[in-house]
Amino acid sequence: MSRAYDLIAIGGGSGGLAVAEMAAQYGKRVAVVEAHKMGGTCVNNGCVPKKIMWYAANLAHAVDDADSFGIPAHRGATDWGKLVARREDYIQNINSYWDGHVADSGITHIQGYARFIDSHRIEVDGEIYRADHIVIATGGRPIVPHVPGAELGITSDGFFQLTEQPKRVAVIGGGYIGVELAGVLRALGSEVTIAALEERLLEAFDPMISDVLMAEMKKQSIGLRMGFQVAGLARSDSGIALDSINGGRLDGFDCVIWAVGRTPNTRKLNLEAAGVETRSNGIVITDEYQNTNIPGIYAIGDITGRTPLTPVAIAAGRRLAERLFNDQPERRVDYDNIPSLVFTHPPVATVGLTEPEARERHEKITIYQTDFTPMRHALSSHGVTTAMKLVCAGPEQRVVGIHLIGDNVDEMLQGFAVAVKMGATKADFDSTIAIHPISAEELVTMKEPEPDAAMHHGIDSGIEWREAG
Repeated sequence: MSRAYDLIAIGGGSGGLAVAEMAAQYGKRVAVVEAHKMGGTCVNNGCVPKKIMWYAANLAHAVDDADSFGIPAHRGATDWGKLVARREDYIQNINSYWDGHVADSGITHIQGYARFIDSHRIEVDGEIYRADHIVIATGGRPIVPHVPGAELGITSDGFFQLTEQPKRVAVIGGGYIGVELAGVLRALGSEVTIAALEERLLEAFDPMISDVLMAEMKKQSIGLRMGFQVAGLARSDSGIALDSINGGRLDGFDCVIWAVGRTPNTRKLNLEAAGVETRSNGIVITDEYQNTNIPGIYAIGDITGRTPLTPVAIAAGRRLAERLFNDQPERRVDYDNIPSLVFTHPPVATVGLTEPEARERHEKITIYQTDFTPMRHALSSHGVTTAMKLVCAGPEQRVVGIHLIGDNVDEMLQGFAVAVKMGATKADFDSTIAIHPISAEELVTMKEPEPDAAMHHGIDSGIEWREAG
């Protein structure tokens, strides 16, 4: 005999918990299947522990700069063990919160791995469970390429299991995970090299972001080996070596981290038994309402191949519950103009179209751009660049993209993302009184130069103005 629920969420991460919580609030019988800790990747091996490490790295940079401001400070070796222990205590508190919240909300926690039996039934450790609505929210897992010696490297999951700080690290991959981990490790005292297949870091982002980030990483003495395709890893007399397909070798590493992307965590779900269609890479195919091809089965979060961000999964889960149980049939996520961050050093913040994307979609665009050294680094010998770009479209110059890199851009983008979502124009930005002196004021003070003026650089006049017809 099977146990029956109105909704079962497979996965206790951000998306699964969001849809389960809201369905329970609407009085539905709900269960969440999770084999590990509640909170998913974000809480346990992603956003939360990553941000703790990023804050530690920022504090290390601040100590380095303190003497320039007359503050006596000296940085010794990082107490990695203490940092990790306190980080894990913090995460455990979040796990405990979710365990209690799930129980208090009347949601059943089914511990284990789910496998579909048919379109309305799943099996977990020999027990059968049935629901009219089943939501797949199993997230992703790190990719490890099938190359010789691949097991000598660890993934981002393995990074969060390190109990000692590695001295010499190779990070394979130039995407957001790779650059974030590289920046943290370098700031905390490790020697770091990034080996990436791409020709530039954060290749999917606006080119300005890549250019500034690569320059800043070089200033931090992070080695960049771009266009390096790893053929395999091997033990050597001096540590772990990376071999490239063209015969090159990088050697002498204590730790190698695979950061070449993530893949949907769907292969063990037995989706074929339910008839759910997937792509060859495991992505579950859905429409704009999170429906799969099978009525009553839905997918949310990273496994859908759309914008793999925690707030997106949460929004998708909540809107799905509202659509199913609160008579809001049109509720869905709008995937346009979703802001995102990369916690590099300095951080990256972006929303909307990149300049190349805008040129493809619009007949006329106008680009406003500036770069400067913010006041945070006015007295520091480690000056860090802030760069900003506004991408505007049409004769009305609607702001269709904002791209930022620099101190505090992670905090300043949220409000400007609201403006982009509302369709603000450059004139709307210009009519907003600036707050002074902060870096964000540059976003509302960028002006066109005189027709015959040369390009300027500086905090008050550092504007690159370009028009494309």
